[in-house]
Amino acid sequence: MRNVQKLLFIFTLCLALSCMGSAEGLIRVFGYEGRDVKVPCPYNPGYESYEKYLCKDNCDYPDILITTTEKNKTRFFIYDDQSTRIFTTTISNLQSTDARGYWCGVSRNGKDIYTEVKLETRKDSCCNTVNTIQHIEGGSAAITCPYDSESVRKLKYICRGNQPSKCLHQAMITSNSPQKGRFKLVDDGQSRKFKVTISDLNLNDSGSYLCGVQSNSGLDVFSATVLKVKEWCCVKYETVRGTVGLSVTLQCPYQPDQRNNRKFLCKGSERSSCKDMIMGQSRFQVLNVSSHSFWVTINKLEEGDSGTYWCRSDLDWNIGKYTQFHLSVEKEEQDAGKKKNLKEPRQPATLAYPHKSSTVKPINTATPAASNDLIKGLPDVALFSLSAVLPVLLLLLLTIILVHVFKNKCNKVKGKFNAPNIFNSDKNRYALFYFYLMFCFFSRYRNHSKLLQARLCRCTGCVGWRRCVSE
Repeated sequence: MRNVQKLLFIFTLCLALSCMGSAEGLIRVFGYEGRDVKVPCPYNPGYESYEKYLCKDNCDYPDILITTTEKNKTRFFIYDDQSTRIFTTTISNLQSTDARGYWCGVSRNGKDIYTEVKLETRKDSCCNTVNTIQHIEGGSAAITCPYDSESVRKLKYICRGNQPSKCLHQAMITSNSPQKGRFKLVDDGQSRKFKVTISDLNLNDSGSYLCGVQSNSGLDVFSATVLKVKEWCCVKYETVRGTVGLSVTLQCPYQPDQRNNRKFLCKGSERSSCKDMIMGQSRFQVLNVSSHSFWVTINKLEEGDSGTYWCRSDLDWNIGKYTQFHLSVEKEEQDAGKKKNLKEPRQPATLAYPHKSSTVKPINTATPAASNDLIKGLPDVALFSLSAVLPVLLLLLLTIILVHVFKNKCNKVKGKFNAPNIFNSDKNRYALFYFYLMFCFFSRYRNHSKLLQARLCRCTGCVGWRRCVSE
């Protein structure tokens, strides 16, 4: 009797299942509000050409959302891939009210085949807990991302922003490609944390970051971090000069709360990559540490010590008072040479005239400056003008006098009129003799002047002037 009851129970259960069709199992789907979600529905072989649909509730005619014969309907789109035997329904602009149960249906003669779907929605933002870190531009920042023990072998990634739906597609770096530009990802499976390091920070790196761990079923797991990059400030610039073999002392101020920190003097044009000079360098000594500054002495300076130095008392270069020194080291001989050049005046240019029996040729022994040539050349120009112009004027005056004398002399000889001879007077003779002396002294054509004087002497009966002619 009991066996009959068991058979009747099994028959009734099978009959009930046949009324709803054969269920292939529960399909869980997750989506973000405002985004699209895809609902995959697999089916068995032999139903490739059958109509498929997605429905809700009791799957009556009003509950059918879309069918493969409709293709598109409002917020729903359906596509049947018969090669994989999966038809997929896409729901766009997902709302919180879309979170519910659905059915994937395959039409057939008799009862349809159904597969249950469970859709869950979440807001497209993250997260309830946000970690905030702060760093200075030019340095580096490390974002730490924890995960659970079940995600050790899963894909890890990081992206900017706070929208989980876009994070994987916009990932800057993943565990499959752990190095890219300024970003580096290191996964530590033992501590179940992966760390993303961003080097050479700039102000544009400030913002929100999402660490993601891919999930094989359901939504990915995220953690949020806000990075604040502050401008590196408060730098004082000084220029220092030193001499090879001597010492130089640099004063370095620092923040009062950094008094117990180790003091640094590093060398390099970039502070982020400068070399610590105090460690292992006996010539560099830290002296006289006070509450607000410390002093560094560099002994036995070398030419190679020239360069840019940074004083700091914080290992991470946080905002504070820093000093940048530009040290220039020169040799002592060069300094002495420069001072000697400044004290010794410029020697004036001279001309040497070697004496020879016939000709004198000037020889330039130095090239004078242009300004000295102009200043020293002015007397020569004036003298040349005087020696060139004055004889011309005297020659013109004498020509007028000679014309007058010849005219009177000739008129007296011919007897046209008796005019007084102006040269009979000693006063007039001496005056004319003085002019001729001046003419003889300045004229460059002395041979021509002698002929002219001889003619004048013959006309006037002058005796004393012949001495000038004969010289």
